[in-house]
Amino acid sequence: MAGSRRLENMNSGVGPTPQHQPQSEAAKSALAITQTLFRAFLLTVLGAIFVYILNISYVWLSAILTVIAGVLGVVVLVRTIRFKQPRIVLFGTISGLVVTAIMCLLVMTAVVFFQQITTLKDCARGALTLHAQNSCQLNFQNSIPSGLR
Repeated sequence: MAGSRRLENMNSGVGPTPQHQPQSEAAKSALAITQTLFRAFLLTVLGAIFVYILNISYVWLSAILTVIAGVLGVVVLVRTIRFKQPRIVLFGTISGLVVTAIMCLLVMTAVVFFQQITTLKDCARGALTLHAQNSCQLNFQNSIPSGLR
């Protein structure tokens, strides 16, 4: 018992004690707003991906969500840098903006080749054999201009 008492006394004054500086109300408010915008940003990025994957016919909705995600991502990135928010928010925002850029390319490609993609999906939906699926893919490849193949 006496041994543990000595150990307690020895460790009590060793090293700096962490001092928590209270954040101002403005800093707390900025953090809360940035976190809310970050959550909205992530939801719109995920929404754009899921809508794009779900059905190519809703490419317009995916395009709208991608544009909204891009705008929100830039706003969150600026707020994160300006108000010195946690690094995880900065990392998540940069990652989300990369995914948004990729989604932008996918949406633009889907818009340019919308007719060919819908024809491929309709053909593949009815293809029950491997030969029929290969035939659908071959028709799709032939429908794309030769410079892009």
